[in-house]
Amino acid sequence: MTREEKSHVIKELTAQLADNTNIYLTDISGLNAASTSNLRRACFKANVKLAVVKNTLLEKAMEASERDFGDLPSTLKGNTSVMYSESGNAPAKVIKAFRKKSDKPLLKGAFIEESIYIGDNLLDTLVDIKSREELIGEIVGLLQSPAKNVISALKSSGGKLAGIVKTLSEKEG
Repeated sequence: MTREEKSHVIKELTAQLADNTNIYLTDISGLNAASTSNLRRACFKANVKLAVVKNTLLEKAMEASERDFGDLPSTLKGNTSVMYSESGNAPAKVIKAFRKKSDKPLLKGAFIEESIYIGDNLLDTLVDIKSREELIGEIVGLLQSPAKNVISALKSSGGKLAGIVKTLSEKEG
């Protein structure tokens, strides 16, 4: 790879790091061609982009990025694949589901919405992270709950309320 090609790859990686808020670093070494193809297919279905990268180029892209990746560059040893996703937990779910059949991919680390996670032992934690849409849905549900309770109370006691108002108006008249 020429110096110009390396420079071009670093610029592309830097742009991808800037464009994505959820980045997983994994090790898929040891997977055969069929397993790798199945992993790519699973990623595609989950709207996760998977790319194999050279550690030195990714490290330089992280340094060139405006983001603080903390200790994440220290995980760049051996083979590294990067997973990009709009959902914070989608790559973790793909990894966990895929590992029911294989011992790979291994999670090296993740950068999720400015938070850094390092180590395969955090996979279950990352699976449980709620996406932005899930959190918004929960908040909307919580906000709607009191209003629904008031409306149902008014509907159920609406007959009583109307009767009380009618009785009061008849007494005054």
